[in-house]
Amino acid sequence: MTEDSAKERILCAAEALFAESGFDATPTSRIAEQAGVPKGLVHYYFRHKSDLLTALVERLPDERIEPAVVVVPGDLAGSLRRLVRELDHRFSRSLGLSHLLWREADTHHVVRDALHERFQILVRQVRAVIVAATGGGLPPADVERASGLLARAVSHRHATARHSEDDLPAEFDGELTFIADALASKAAPA
Repeated sequence: MTEDSAKERILCAAEALFAESGFDATPTSRIAEQAGVPKGLVHYYFRHKSDLLTALVERLPDERIEPAVVVVPGDLAGSLRRLVRELDHRFSRSLGLSHLLWREADTHHVVRDALHERFQILVRQVRAVIVAATGGGLPPADVERASGLLARAVSHRHATARHSEDDLPAEFDGELTFIADALASKAAPA
């Protein structure tokens, strides 16, 4: 058994068991048993049980998207739709993990802090798309508010892990259009 495969099996077992029973109700001995490794190996890789949560946060997909990949200059609503689709696509492979971590964030500051930092990255990501799509002609305070609002909506979708790729038009397009229209109304006249 290689070091990487043992560590990966431990993380997979921890993710499955935490999702099933919760972090506090899952002993490391059960994680070791499900991973097929000695209990001491769990503690070798993860000194504290909470270190497993930190490692699971790191398994979430990278949400950093180059604005050029999603931005259509002059089309804010289209650019935001493309951004959300790309984020949803990336997170579709980790919906259970995302839901689990958001649930555990209520009682574990390590997870809460890590998710907060990821949220700040998401806000900056949305801001970059808004600025690139509009050419930067919007009041900065409005861009900040819109970025925070959309980032919260996207985070909520991923935290609840109850969306599928086909619900964007039905459940989210109205929000995207509202934000884009509100920002367009604030744009400086040409």
